[in-house]
Amino acid sequence: VLAEHNAIVKRLPSVETLGSVSAICSDKTGTLTLNKMTAVEFTVPGQNRYRVTGEGYGTQGELQLTRGIPPGQPWQKGGAAYGTEGQIKSAGGAKIDLEQVMLPMALCADARLDGETLIGDPTEGALIVLAEKGGISVDDARELYPRVAEVPFDSDYKFMATFHNMTNENGQPVVRCFVKGAPDVLIARGSYFWVPGAEAVAVTDENHQLALAENARMAEAGERVMVVARRDFDPQTFDPKANLIELVTNLTLIAMVGIVDPPRPEARDAIAKCHSAGIQVRMITGDHAVTAAAIGHQLGIEGRALTGAEFAAIPDEQLKQQLGQIGVVARVAPEDKIRLVRLLQEQQNIVAMTGDGVNDAPALKKADIGVAMGITGTEVSKEAAVMILTDDNFATIVKAVEYGRAIYDNLSKYIRFQMTALVAFILAYLGAAMFYIAGGQPFGALVVLWINFFIQVPIAIALGLSQPLPGLMEKKPRPLSQPILSQAQWMRMSFIGFLIALGTLVLEAAYEPIDPALAATMGFVIFSLFNVAMGISSLSETDTVFQRSILTDRQQLMYYGVSILLILLSTELRIFQRILGLVSLSGGQWLLCIGLAFALILVYEVMKFFLRQGRGEDQSGAAVVGQEPALV
Repeated sequence: VLAEHNAIVKRLPSVETLGSVSAICSDKTGTLTLNKMTAVEFTVPGQNRYRVTGEGYGTQGELQLTRGIPPGQPWQKGGAAYGTEGQIKSAGGAKIDLEQVMLPMALCADARLDGETLIGDPTEGALIVLAEKGGISVDDARELYPRVAEVPFDSDYKFMATFHNMTNENGQPVVRCFVKGAPDVLIARGSYFWVPGAEAVAVTDENHQLALAENARMAEAGERVMVVARRDFDPQTFDPKANLIELVTNLTLIAMVGIVDPPRPEARDAIAKCHSAGIQVRMITGDHAVTAAAIGHQLGIEGRALTGAEFAAIPDEQLKQQLGQIGVVARVAPEDKIRLVRLLQEQQNIVAMTGDGVNDAPALKKADIGVAMGITGTEVSKEAAVMILTDDNFATIVKAVEYGRAIYDNLSKYIRFQMTALVAFILAYLGAAMFYIAGGQPFGALVVLWINFFIQVPIAIALGLSQPLPGLMEKKPRPLSQPILSQAQWMRMSFIGFLIALGTLVLEAAYEPIDPALAATMGFVIFSLFNVAMGISSLSETDTVFQRSILTDRQQLMYYGVSILLILLSTELRIFQRILGLVSLSGGQWLLCIGLAFALILVYEVMKFFLRQGRGEDQSGAAVVGQEPALV
């Protein structure tokens, strides 16, 4: 069933654990969002700001100047209202050449487009689409300026750099390094800011703050910010085999690109369902903390945002006290994920952690439920996880948790039914022996087997396959240490078992002087009908059976109908009468047995009413306050 809902569970016992999940730590990209990165704006800090139209990986769209200053002007704070809402090629009547802005996006990337299908990293996809919208043919640019060396992206240093043979603005041959990466990293490595139509300006305290302010503005809008930069080297002295990371310094910062990844439409509702179910949701992301906080707010994730560095700096005991107020952890290291899982587990949480990379494997292994991505996940992460999402969707995790709760709920129903029936059998035999009713044996051996295999089995199947009742995801998670049956439940089951045994023995004792075979039949029928009534009432421990969701469930009615039909055939068909030692009943006798079975349902209803009052529940069964009464 879970596989049909895009969740593959590798180990069956984990399904029970799913129902107890109390904390979910989820990746953002692709799980909470669509993983369809789109550049929506880019800015040359202190100079021009452009809006980008179009969505997804289609190259149809425009670049529109929304704020800027005339080309060639020196760095200015804020700039003038210049060429607003105009096409970039005709802003204020002057042509603005953006080739130098677009080339890093085209060349410092490995992704490529096949029509509107992206092959490669989604963030790179947003950048190469932006380059195409800006008039750069990515394929032609890569052919014209082949890569001679590169620094692959790594989460440790948070940038990628490529090196290309080309000529500078003066026509001199250079090896140009193009870099893309996190704003805080590249701004710190920058020495100059590029100015359209003028000489680059050196970094000063003022323009450095302007760049940081622009980054903060974009991040607060929920945009993932990427910075593109460059640096030129002399071809005669450049060594492609050198430690290239050390060369990615003294950069000329070119532009900041704002990228959005739209939240999945179903993610917000799934998170809201988690909150109502008492499940904490935290977002783990590589984005800037301000960006992550804005996206978390859009998704309905509560709590403040911390950076990975801030998270790592807080001592364990202090962090445990603050975990309830933390909703987002940004720029987090793999070891921080493991620490987060450990601290949550030390607070008695059952933790689900999502991940897709090789570095995520230890955290997935540490979590109670490691969840790997089926589409974007690595084989290492899938091996470490116990559940794989074939659609990479957060809502699928919530469905799996709901299914886990339903499985446990149905198991609990089945056990309550079987244990109550067992108590009733034991008390019936003890009572018959003590008061010498029916010769000390209320049922023959074949009758007991018939009840066990043909009357109770359809009821047990009905309980095991029953649909989740309303309110299942409005209850708080069940601790794994909690026993399946509490002391109060054992007392209630014993009480019901006593009533069933009492009703059975009273009828047998009443009819035994008339006809022992009739007494045995009455005992069989009433005990079997009590089982049917008990099964129906066991569908919910607190909800009334007189509700639409139960009375209109055809599958349930079919299974109970099978049990009732077998009870009827057992007493009316001669072949069964001979095998089981039973006789036919009159209409009045049937009505008596049915009436007593219905009375048992009413006893259940009274108990459920007081349980709802004691727990502070409404008809949906959603727990509010209070403790479970021991016995009503």
